[in-house]
Amino acid sequence: MIRSGLITMIREKSDQGKSPYAISKELGISENTAKKYIDNRGKTLKHGLSGKLKGSKLDPFKQDIENYMKQGILNCSVIFERLQEKGYNGGITIIKDYIKPFRPLNTRKAVERYETPPGKQAQMDWGIVHYVDGEGKSHKTPAFIMIMGNSRAKYVEFTKRCDYYSLVRCMLNAFEYFGGVPETVLTDHMKTVVIRVESGKAIFHTRFSEFAADMGFVPKLCRVRRPQTKGKVERLVHYVKDNFLPGRKFIDLEDLNNQAIEWCKKVDSKIHGTTGEIPLKSLAKEPLLPLPEASTRDHYRWETRKVTRDGFVSYDGVRYGVDWQYSNREVRVRAIRGNFEVYDGEVRILCRKIEHTSGKIVFLRGQYQGLAEKEGVAFPMAYGIKSDTLIVDKRPLAFYDEVMGVRANG
Repeated sequence: MIRSGLITMIREKSDQGKSPYAISKELGISENTAKKYIDNRGKTLKHGLSGKLKGSKLDPFKQDIENYMKQGILNCSVIFERLQEKGYNGGITIIKDYIKPFRPLNTRKAVERYETPPGKQAQMDWGIVHYVDGEGKSHKTPAFIMIMGNSRAKYVEFTKRCDYYSLVRCMLNAFEYFGGVPETVLTDHMKTVVIRVESGKAIFHTRFSEFAADMGFVPKLCRVRRPQTKGKVERLVHYVKDNFLPGRKFIDLEDLNNQAIEWCKKVDSKIHGTTGEIPLKSLAKEPLLPLPEASTRDHYRWETRKVTRDGFVSYDGVRYGVDWQYSNREVRVRAIRGNFEVYDGEVRILCRKIEHTSGKIVFLRGQYQGLAEKEGVAFPMAYGIKSDTLIVDKRPLAFYDEVMGVRANG
């Protein structure tokens, strides 16, 4: 099909009285083409391929896309990467066009963007994510998420709890991953962080305040019912749910966390859409506060547990066996460098690799050795001594006079 400008020229020359043959010679087109546009003036001309469907590179993969959408995967970047692994060599635009009608409408109010100086702030939050086990049962697990406000460097860690001990442990791991501590940490009104707010002033938990003081950061609270106050970490929570987790396979929590760290490094090695810089390179330039001494950091990894009657310590849903002689005693436990340690006072009574399968019972070799001989009593009980001979102390009469208040004469 020729362009509209040439069609206009054909019709102008026809109006001047020139024949189709003369017009074809003058404009370098065929006589039939000139006739067609002269005879069909005022009519809509259809292209020769009109009505014929042209195949798309996406056609062989549309069923895969349908399956992804059934799994709740609507992120085009994720689908694009999955299809590339299956041999797709097209672009991402046609994927976006195909998925757009299936996306739910999302209307939000406009908010003001706030940027923090380097090293000034980190934002943290918990997110609850879901996964399906081999039997098709659905489970949920907490995900601790922290992001540096300036560089956008990310840290993600999945846990089995979101209590105080898990919170400070994850924060320690995040600070060690970033290589330093930000001046402030912005969070919402977590029960593990803040007790209440009085006259606009936050009353923080004593333990968390001590932790913050030892680490060197100042805790800050976002406004109530205003999650956009910490919008960077809020978006990262959704990013983890929509980009990292969908369709991801893992063996246990340790495997999932290893994949999460690799994912953080991967996405932080790309140019960030907002800052236009690579987060990992920007992180290296942030003037973070130095990490406290290892002894100070390790102090906050300790938790207290009571050994059960049958000699087990429970930690993150796993029961670890210890020597039966410590039954019913209170011990200190910690997870450090991939190991689970149990201490009685300053004595380490157990050190073994952390198990991540909930409900598992891990016995200690020789755990009950000597139990039968000592009849289950770990330490000898206090007892009296029976004697066949009665021994009476011999004392002078003056002793008894003094006892009775009578002084002897002479």
